[in-house]
Amino acid sequence: MSTADLVLLAWGTLVGVDLVSVPQMMIARPIVAGTIAGAMLGDVETGLRVGVVFELFQFDILPIGAVRYPEYGPATVAAVAAAHWSGGPLALGIGAGVGLLVGLLGGVSLHWLRSANARAVRAASAALEDGDVRTLQRVHLGGLLRDAVRAGAVTAAGLAVARFVSLLDVARWSPGALVLSAAAAAGAALASGGTGLPRLVGRGPNLKWLAAGLAAGVVVAWIA
Repeated sequence: MSTADLVLLAWGTLVGVDLVSVPQMMIARPIVAGTIAGAMLGDVETGLRVGVVFELFQFDILPIGAVRYPEYGPATVAAVAAAHWSGGPLALGIGAGVGLLVGLLGGVSLHWLRSANARAVRAASAALEDGDVRTLQRVHLGGLLRDAVRAGAVTAAGLAVARFVSLLDVARWSPGALVLSAAAAAGAALASGGTGLPRLVGRGPNLKWLAAGLAAGVVVAWIA
C-alpha cells in the first residue's frame, strides 16, 4: 500500500466517523471530503468536481430515524481516487460509478453499526440503569471504535475498487465513452439534487437563502 493510499485511508476513516461519532465538523459532506481528497492527490480540480457530484446526490437523502441510505463521505474519497487514477477530471463518470457502489456499502455498514451498538447497550442495560460510569464509558468507547473500524473498512474497500478500476485503464479504451459517462454522472447528480434539495429546504424562509446561495455560486463560478 502506497503512502497516498494510507493518507486517503486515514482521511476516509475520519470522514466516516464524522457522520455520527466524532468530531462532527461537517467534513463528511462530499464537497469537503472530495476537495480535500483531491488536494491530497495533488488534483484539486478532480476532487472538487467529484465532491460537487456527490453533494448533489447527498441532497436526495433525508436521514430520519433508522432509515437506510447510502453513505457518501468515504464513498466520495474513493470516487476521487478512482477518477484521479483513471484519468483526472474527465474520468468523472468512472469515479461516480465507484463512489455510488461504495456508498451503498457504506449504507449497509451503518445498519450493521446501529445493530451492534443496540446489542451492546442491551447487554449492559442493567449496569447502565444502576448508573455505572465505567460501563457507560465502555459502551461509548466501544461504539466509537466500531464506527472507526467500519469507516476504515468501507474506505479500504473503496480504495481497493478504485485501484482495480484504474488498472483496467478504461480511459484508453474509448475517450468518447469517458466523456459520455461523465455527462451521465453529472446529469444524474443534477436530477437527484434538483428533486431532493427543494424537499429539504421547503417553502419557508430557507428558500430565499437557497436562491441567494445559488445566485452567489453562479457569480463566483462566472468570475472564476
